[in-house]
Amino acid sequence: MTAVANENTTGLWNRFNNLFTNDIAIDLGTANTLVYIKGKGIVLNEPSVVAVDKQSRKVHAVGHAAKAMLGKTPDAIQAIRPLKDGVIADFDVTEHMLREFIQMAQKRRHFIAPRIIICVPSGITEVEKRAVRDSAKHAGAREVFLVAEPIAAAIGVGLPVDQPSGNMIIDIGGGTSEIAVIALNGIVCDTSIRVGGDEMDEAIVQYLKKNYNLLIGDQTAEMIKKEIGSAFKLEHELEMEVKGRDLVAGIPKTLRVSSEEIRQALQEAVAQIVDALKESLEQTPPELAADIVDRGIVMTGGGSLIKGLANLLKDATNLPINTVDDPLYCVVLGTGKILDNISAYEDVIMHSARD
Repeated sequence: MTAVANENTTGLWNRFNNLFTNDIAIDLGTANTLVYIKGKGIVLNEPSVVAVDKQSRKVHAVGHAAKAMLGKTPDAIQAIRPLKDGVIADFDVTEHMLREFIQMAQKRRHFIAPRIIICVPSGITEVEKRAVRDSAKHAGAREVFLVAEPIAAAIGVGLPVDQPSGNMIIDIGGGTSEIAVIALNGIVCDTSIRVGGDEMDEAIVQYLKKNYNLLIGDQTAEMIKKEIGSAFKLEHELEMEVKGRDLVAGIPKTLRVSSEEIRQALQEAVAQIVDALKESLEQTPPELAADIVDRGIVMTGGGSLIKGLANLLKDATNLPINTVDDPLYCVVLGTGKILDNISAYEDVIMHSARD
């Protein structure tokens, strides 16, 4: 009876506590920001874009509404991405964006400010860590914890990160590609390069500009990448119609591009990811390397959706490459698991020099 009473009391206390505060996990990405609330799961998935007035710096829109304005705003308004290469490029705008997303996710005001866990690139500097912490605190956080993206992704996939065995993960996001070997709740060796989906989009823009004198926007480049982008020869090559502006005639123009051409455009960015993976494997201790041979490498993040990328990495390393069902959500789900049981995952929290 006492055990049942204690369990009921605990349940009542948790419900009472949730009335006053909602702890939050955030995947603060260059391309998208995802928010997880304790007990509710993923409640928000918005582009990391903010539309601001150039003069007054007043914010007009955030998320999907702001992304729809990219490349279409009048001179007075600018649609910007406040994060670059996985870290904060514009402190004030990031703070406002975080505040808006937290309010959108919570839907109602709470008496106590939330604790927030934010995942960040493993190669983040002390200055960049401080910028993330300060932005979150100014946006209304009571406490801010940071966790490295590869560990969050590994936990989200369900890898046994606390065991004395090697788990290798590649997380290809919008601004960075993180490659890490994880064991005993820590990163044994990692390679973090500032190459990701954004770099690939820019490569497509430059390819069409150089080869066809066609100027396209970032959103069009992203659409091309998703539709026909590939890293490895496809069984059936694809084509799509692309609309942009002719740089010579100065008028709108339409042309058809093939997946072979886009593969050529993406070649340099993809090669950098392959090189980073090989570098990380070279740094891996032999005992953990043996585990990776048995288990293979897990690939997560939006970049893992590029057609044929798993085949290319498999050819380059002779190791199995395991893809997951929901690569876009692995990091935020892992951060959410840490949030749900902070005491169990205390060892994976990043500490700064002043902690």
